[in-house]
Amino acid sequence: MKAQSSFELLITLSFGLAVLLPIVVIAFMQIASSSSSLSAIESQQAASKIASVASFVGSEGPPAKQVIQIQVPPGVQYIYVGSQSGAPGHLIIFMVRSSTGYSSVTAYTPVNVSGNLGGISSTGTYLVNITALGSCPTSPNMPCVYITPLT
Repeated sequence: MKAQSSFELLITLSFGLAVLLPIVVIAFMQIASSSSSLSAIESQQAASKIASVASFVGSEGPPAKQVIQIQVPPGVQYIYVGSQSGAPGHLIIFMVRSSTGYSSVTAYTPVNVSGNLGGISSTGTYLVNITALGSCPTSPNMPCVYITPLT
């Protein structure tokens, strides 16, 4: 008699776990997906902020300069300024790692931008120096907005 009630309890608990386990797995998958989406959204905000300030500084011309604070979310592997080749361009590109691979989060600026934010790849808050230059260090024949981390 005692063994029968214990066996019934064991079967009931097994069915409960069999129903609960898929729900827990789905919940963890949704959490992982939402955290990568959140990283992409935060990266877009940081890239847009840099592009907006670069446009403003570029419209003022040399020797305009501004320091901004950006928040780098988890999952950012590298930040390209101008283009991925290092030449001046019009893009701020955040390479973000997600569960499906890498994605590029970009922001456009109408002025030529160049610089190096590649050292900023760990999560945190950083100060970024944005300076209008008459002669770009990476391409001396053109004016640009040069973007570097404040050290």
